[in-house]
Amino acid sequence: MSLKGIRVVEIGQVLSAPYAGMIFSDLGAEVIKVEKPVTGDDSRAMGPAFRDNASMTFHDVNRGKRSVVIDLKSPEGVKQLFSILADADVLIHNLRPGESKKLGLDQDALNRKFPMLVYCEITAFGHKGPRRLQPGYEPLLQAYSGLISMNGSEESPPARMGASIVDQGAAMWAVIGVLTALREREQTKRGAVVNTSLLETALAWAAPRIHGHINEGRKSRRYGTAHPGLVPYQGFDTPDGPIMICAGNDRLFVKLAEAMGHPEWCVDERFTNNRQRLINREQMVDEIQSTLLSASRAMWIARLEAAGVPVAAINSIEEALDEPQVVQLDMVRPVGEAGFKLAGLPLSFDKVRPAVTEPAPGLGEHTHHYLNALSIS
Repeated sequence: MSLKGIRVVEIGQVLSAPYAGMIFSDLGAEVIKVEKPVTGDDSRAMGPAFRDNASMTFHDVNRGKRSVVIDLKSPEGVKQLFSILADADVLIHNLRPGESKKLGLDQDALNRKFPMLVYCEITAFGHKGPRRLQPGYEPLLQAYSGLISMNGSEESPPARMGASIVDQGAAMWAVIGVLTALREREQTKRGAVVNTSLLETALAWAAPRIHGHINEGRKSRRYGTAHPGLVPYQGFDTPDGPIMICAGNDRLFVKLAEAMGHPEWCVDERFTNNRQRLINREQMVDEIQSTLLSASRAMWIARLEAAGVPVAAINSIEEALDEPQVVQLDMVRPVGEAGFKLAGLPLSFDKVRPAVTEPAPGLGEHTHHYLNALSIS
């Protein structure tokens, strides 16, 4: 299964549009990355130089692409882009809001000129509303959407989520939208406009808290590693490292109580079912925590796994990479013959993960090829 034969033009900076382009590239599409002269994508300088004077971040999300340098602020540059778009299936960009219209690259203009083109725009705050023309970055939208207010414990300040779930999530929605539009194009013989944003993505991640607030009047609070609707379902300390225990229903709680040597918990009216444990969360957590301090992490993981209770070590990144399960999945693999490794896509087709065969391109590495092929100097 492959997107071979699909040409995607990406005008992307830093993460959301480049991450979408990376997904298309890993799935076999030809991805032409249009970069500004001299510096290119800002993420090339986002951190120490890793290879070819570009950062690890740039190499991560731009592997396998073709880099073409075009000055989109010049009439000649726009002409060059139009020549590439003439044979393209998709344009995806995360230009600063309003910039595409200034350059003559807005969705209306390009739809008229290229009616078969699927046009995808990723913005910060969305394509309508009073903030539609404002720029934004991952932490800004985590903050604005309420995501940061959900993260962390009640005893500490709200915390930014460590992964870039808003940028990468918006990229994934962009890919889903574009693939849907390409499928529809087979029937309509016309392209489409796909809009998504960091804010909409963040609100989608916050949806369970939003639904609880608007439908049940529940105020959102921070739970640390715990779950708002299940107990026990959180991290606990052992003498030599933390573990995560997920008793996701009453049957698993019975197994947990017995494996921990406390069958009396199952008949204690405070803990007999999940709703009672929610009411008595603090007492339940204290009981479990005090018991876990009596033996090592490895012992508790082995005992709980044997009982069928979902449990895992809370690993560092280094520990996670050493886990036999992670090694067996072979997700982190060499990038062709480039001499370094990157994580591949988290999916397989017929048990085969799409290969990452080429590193990120040098700035303008493919300009000559594409512009000469189009007879443009």
